[in-house]
Amino acid sequence: MEEQREVMEVDVLFVGCGISCLSGALHLSNLIKRHNEGVEESGDGKKLDEIMIAMLEKAAFVGSHGISGAVMDPVALKELVPDFQEKGAPLEGEVKKEEVCYLTRNGRFKLPIIPPPLNNHGNYVVSLSRLTEWLGQIVEESGVDIFPGFAGTEVLYDGDRVIGVRTGDKGIGPDGEKKSNFEPGIDLHAKVTVFGEGSRGSLTKTLIKRFGLDAGKNPQSYVVGVKEVWELPEGRMEPGDVIHTMGYPYGSKPYGGGFIYGMKNNHVSLGLLTGLDYEDPFLDPHREFQKFKLHPFISSLLKDGKLVQYGAKTAPVGGYFSIPRLALDGGLIVGDSACLFISQKIKGIHAAMKSGMLAAETIFEGLINEDFSAALLGKYETAILESSVGKELYQSRNFHQAFEKGLWWGMIKGGLQYLLGGRVLKPRLHSKPDFSSLKKVSEFYGTDSPSDEQTGAIKFDGELTFDKETDVYYSGTTHEEQQPPHLKIADLDICYTRCREEYQNPCQRFCPANVYELEIDEETGKPSMKLNFSNCVHCKTCDVKDPYEIITWVPPEGGGGPKYTVL
Repeated sequence: MEEQREVMEVDVLFVGCGISCLSGALHLSNLIKRHNEGVEESGDGKKLDEIMIAMLEKAAFVGSHGISGAVMDPVALKELVPDFQEKGAPLEGEVKKEEVCYLTRNGRFKLPIIPPPLNNHGNYVVSLSRLTEWLGQIVEESGVDIFPGFAGTEVLYDGDRVIGVRTGDKGIGPDGEKKSNFEPGIDLHAKVTVFGEGSRGSLTKTLIKRFGLDAGKNPQSYVVGVKEVWELPEGRMEPGDVIHTMGYPYGSKPYGGGFIYGMKNNHVSLGLLTGLDYEDPFLDPHREFQKFKLHPFISSLLKDGKLVQYGAKTAPVGGYFSIPRLALDGGLIVGDSACLFISQKIKGIHAAMKSGMLAAETIFEGLINEDFSAALLGKYETAILESSVGKELYQSRNFHQAFEKGLWWGMIKGGLQYLLGGRVLKPRLHSKPDFSSLKKVSEFYGTDSPSDEQTGAIKFDGELTFDKETDVYYSGTTHEEQQPPHLKIADLDICYTRCREEYQNPCQRFCPANVYELEIDEETGKPSMKLNFSNCVHCKTCDVKDPYEIITWVPPEGGGGPKYTVL
């Protein structure tokens, strides 16, 4: 017998309190207020009375799952909150000094000029978690209802029309039993639902599959960013200073690079991006980031500093040809969930904000006309593609695909693309799913038993380099441990047989939080997969990179996950 659930009726529902949905909710609230004021002044038209805008956030508080590099182009923020500086926007520093360099194992070559796509003068270094928390406060003050600690776990339909979202049950035990504190989830019904769950959105995935929203598109492709914030001795790096790196710890492959951004209070944000289309089954993005810090240039920068916070996330870099259809009856997709990330510029914040705002303008038209059909909501997708964000995406439409054969060939093709407005050899470069690029151990190494030297293993010193468990501690991650694991493995037999034999269980390496741990019984030799799901930092790398596509990430009980404050 199905659980009786409370039904809550709202007009507009935003799923996720990231920067895209917050921007959309605030812009929509402002549009409605201006419209109603205009009707009152002129006496013409019909007011939009008592429009309820609601937002669901799986994190414990708004901003605690917010993580990005991040250098922000302020163009969308200026439009959304023109007096953002007067309102105390948490800007770490305006970019006035920057460099791009190539790292060898022990050396550093500074490029004589900044490649135009990476020219950040006039942009701002920000902490996305702080920026999101700040914007969330403004959104609440505008009258929008925010519900933190509630994860959307199921899309609700009436036929093929999206009518809302169901939140997850609370108080479910490890074996699925109801505990004494059990609370069934709530069904939120809305005229229009906006999906802004971030990269690899779990509900967005189901929409894409059900309605074939990716038909004729390139598969979405991702990088995983592993990041730390450090406190340094005073004066070592100024707020707003920006350094981007290529090369070490990677060579020509895989796709990736490092970043170092100066923040206030002698803090510095540094991280390493790794393309998840890599081939090496023993590659570990977290370990490679620790090696990045061992470079003489980076280690000298961090000397006598201390680790403040750690985090990881994926970002969609498939580009223009990977953008799914963004509108359907009763629903819209925004931000990273919509693959609106400009990899050529390593930027997504302004794109996410603009997508939320354009979604709000379309929803406002729907409220006026009482029409939330795919035909009307489809105006949002047209608006995105015709906007400055759409033009940026189109001009860099083949950028990530150009690096398929490595850094040097990619730089040549990327430079030609920039000069030719995105054209290079073919109008569209195709790609394959990230999971399919992983090679078997014997194929990549020529042996089933590669040495530590071959795989690049290192020892962690606990001062400059840290193991995954230590870093997870610095992420503030907590979960209710008496609940079912939110990492769903469809067929454990594959883990114990084919994946173990062919890839030696790469989930143990590509996860930056040590969630997956294969244990071998000493007496029987039988393997057993241990899921340390309470470590999970919600990056969703496993959902992207598992070579058999048998791992599915779903939200844990609301309120779980990292507690980011400066990332």
